[in-house]
Amino acid sequence: MKLMPFLMSLFLGTAGNLAVSAQVAAVQPDAFANSTQMIVVTTSNWNAVDGQLQRFERDTSHEKWRPAGKPISIVVGRNGMGWGIGLLATDAPGIRGASDPVKKEGDGKSPAGVFALGTAFGYASQPLSGLKLPYLGLTPSIECVDDASSKYYNRVVDRSAVTPDWNSSEHMRNAGKSYIWGIVIDHNGTTQKADAHPPVPGGGSCVFMHIWAGPMSGTAGCTAMPQNDLEAMLLWLDPARKPLLVQLPASDYVRLGPRWKLPPILGGPLIP
Repeated sequence: MKLMPFLMSLFLGTAGNLAVSAQVAAVQPDAFANSTQMIVVTTSNWNAVDGQLQRFERDTSHEKWRPAGKPISIVVGRNGMGWGIGLLATDAPGIRGASDPVKKEGDGKSPAGVFALGTAFGYASQPLSGLKLPYLGLTPSIECVDDASSKYYNRVVDRSAVTPDWNSSEHMRNAGKSYIWGIVIDHNGTTQKADAHPPVPGGGSCVFMHIWAGPMSGTAGCTAMPQNDLEAMLLWLDPARKPLLVQLPASDYVRLGPRWKLPPILGGPLIP
């Protein structure tokens, strides 16, 4: 796949002039209706850095979820999690508590909620053998823009192909081992069509799943795990199955489980 058409079709867009105060999602009537793959990330509370990830699958959307593999250890943001902007509006009654944290740019929190998954990426020019996801090879000019005043805010762009209007960005090729492989989490309109759901300026940007630095090393707002576990997850994901990511503290996951028809998380100390 050629780099520029891929970038233009998946990432570039114009940020809207929306307010951060209403953390409103690109709402779908039933975000789970067509999905047959789900990744569940839970932590012990809003401030916890370490947690677990469990994959689930089903053959059709009418069946119950079943585990796919064993739970693995992960880390989230260095300051825990806060409600983000995903597929479900978190300001709906009964979703977000009055005292719950809300994700903002630079807060060191991973987004909580329900999210679609975008493209995989990595340092290699070619993807992992067997990868079904679209893939972006990171060159030195690939950046993720975290400047909320930029029209490319929360977009992965090729600096050499656009006119930069930002003062801050993440040079993704310079992330050390973290970005050997990764995948974009569609938080705050990262990969959605910009004309329909533009990113909320200041709502949080550049959120990925990637390789961790260790079991207690929190991220800037991503979800990270050992390389072998990330590779296994990437090869399991199939965009035709509309995979979803659900990230929540365990108590909120249990509370919202019946409402969203979520599978039970498996064992361990994260169960309240």
